[in-house]
Amino acid sequence: MNAAAAPHLEFAPPPPPGMLRAFGVAIAAHLLLALALSLGVRWKHSDDTLVSAQAELWSASALSAAPKEVLAPPPEPVLQKTVPAVEQPTPPAPPDITTEQNKREAKRLADDEAAKDKAEDKKKAALLKKDEAKKEAKRQEELDKADAKRTEEQRQDNLKRMAGLAGGTGAPGSTGSAAQSSGPSASYAGRIAARIKPNIVFTEELSGNPKAEVELRVAPEGSIISARIVKSSGVKAWDEAVLRAIDKTAVLPRDTDGRVPSVIPIGFNYKDK
Repeated sequence: MNAAAAPHLEFAPPPPPGMLRAFGVAIAAHLLLALALSLGVRWKHSDDTLVSAQAELWSASALSAAPKEVLAPPPEPVLQKTVPAVEQPTPPAPPDITTEQNKREAKRLADDEAAKDKAEDKKKAALLKKDEAKKEAKRQEELDKADAKRTEEQRQDNLKRMAGLAGGTGAPGSTGSAAQSSGPSASYAGRIAARIKPNIVFTEELSGNPKAEVELRVAPEGSIISARIVKSSGVKAWDEAVLRAIDKTAVLPRDTDGRVPSVIPIGFNYKDK
């Protein structure tokens, strides 16, 4: 039998390796699990069927019970009076010396600037006043020069008039030595009459044709200096009307040579007015 089985086993597959080791590991794991379970369970060793008994003790004689202890009430809390805290005044901060010095320095600089501006204004006012004084002096000097010029012109006119009254009749630029010039042009007397006659105002009616002869003193520029009747017409009203017309005329035209004779005799007839 064994001989018959042996040939069969020869052709069987070989057993798997590590079977013993696997069985050993499994057994160790089960042992560890059983140990953990045994440690996790609290086993009771006391007997729950113990008999309990009660006993009352009595004394031989009656004893009184001690009085019940009376507890004293707790003491009332002492209220402490709260005294309000007195606020102490905050001492003033010490002055900032640097700030005070800066203020004084700024004030000094401002005062110096104001004084400087005031001095500048005063200087400008003095210069302006000086300029005004110079202008006024110059203006007064010009007025004095103008007055002196007018005075000199009047003096020269007076000298010319005096020379005319002395008998000289020549023009101011004349170089002749005769007392009377050769006379104006032929048409000059008519031009003078034509200038004066429109100014004659006379409304009276006269008989005849009275004639007033007048002598005119004339300045070189033609202004009439004076007029006088050298021969009356016999009618005072006519003579006065002629003199009023001469005064109203005031200025005579120049002659053809551009000159004006200093003395001009001229006559005015009543009917020629």
